[in-house]
Amino acid sequence: MRKILFISDHGDPLAPLGSQQAGGQNNYVRQLALALEQEGYAVDVVTHWNSMDTPQIEYFGSACRVIRFAAGKHKFIPKNEMYRLIPEFFDEMSNTIHFTGYDVVHTHYWLSGLIGSLIKRKTGLPWVHTNHSLGIAKKKATGSSEALRLLTEKMILTSADLIVVTSQSEKLLIKEFIENPAPIKIIPIGVDKAFQATQPKFTVSPYFAFAGRLQTTKGIYTLLEAFELFMKGRPSTDCTKLIIAGGSESCISPKSHLPNSRKLREAIDGFEHRVRFLGPQNQKQLARLFTNSIATVVPSYYESFGMVAAEAQACGSPVIASKVGGLKDVVKHRVTGLHVEPRNPVQLSHAMSALLNNNHLTNRLKQRAIAYAQQEFDWSVLAIKMSKAYKGVTNDTKIILAGN
Repeated sequence: MRKILFISDHGDPLAPLGSQQAGGQNNYVRQLALALEQEGYAVDVVTHWNSMDTPQIEYFGSACRVIRFAAGKHKFIPKNEMYRLIPEFFDEMSNTIHFTGYDVVHTHYWLSGLIGSLIKRKTGLPWVHTNHSLGIAKKKATGSSEALRLLTEKMILTSADLIVVTSQSEKLLIKEFIENPAPIKIIPIGVDKAFQATQPKFTVSPYFAFAGRLQTTKGIYTLLEAFELFMKGRPSTDCTKLIIAGGSESCISPKSHLPNSRKLREAIDGFEHRVRFLGPQNQKQLARLFTNSIATVVPSYYESFGMVAAEAQACGSPVIASKVGGLKDVVKHRVTGLHVEPRNPVQLSHAMSALLNNNHLTNRLKQRAIAYAQQEFDWSVLAIKMSKAYKGVTNDTKIILAGN
């Protein structure tokens, strides 16, 4: 059986829903590992051991496991602080794991990529890297520049044997950022089988859906401003709601379904009765949320892919998405959803009105979204593509070593 070593230092694939360590990368790593298992691979995922309540080694699937290392810190470490733990993290790995037992190392995010570069230097193992997000994309979207991250990403993107990106937009951004990057292959992200189109259930009030972190860069405040504008253009009898999934349990009041954050409360002042915050939701709950919605809104400032957009389309929900990053590829304008400019609440409110007012357009987008998702975001198909990528770098490395 072929063995792959995943490194996802800040993204434990088995992190509990709604925990500080949970996020899109965790889900991607878990789903890809399980899909590769069906192709005959055994996958070990190395991550940070952030709690003594979890075992160091934990199995999932039949040939996948998580291996955790504390690097001296048995507690949650924000990813922007993980950099200083990397030397000790790598030392613990090196003293525990026999790297030569693996066929390929696949790193996830720039911090893990730094560890991958150390393994490559030490062992010569084929090295594949997936960004999940890029510092240059964040800089363009927010103006926030992280010099260390940008420098490290340049090293990773020129040193790895293969870069796997999730969209054409990400590939173009890398080529704009670096003159001679490593070979790049586009393999989108798949969606879990929980996200399938089912017959929508009757809802008392029509609603728009949002799922994601309650952070400024996810466009949550743009959405709330847009929804307020949307309501002002509706008749007094209109009862359309906005339902928001995401954030940790501690962020949301379980009784009122309103946020504890003062900033969020101020943002919905005057129309809080039309907005419902659900807190963290599992996949079945999210699928139900998407399926019964008018549309799902993804107003992010930047996204390397846009997992929520893919999942929503698989459920038959048209997506109103910011025209940024991977969202431009994941959502097809006027085919599976609508594009809007980021940070533009007026344009977003108009898009919401357009879908609520035009049932013919909305139903057409729903049907095309389902077909598109089935074609593009099937994990079994994507695992075959990833397997071919692994075989390619393995063969290339053997040729190079033979030449030496």
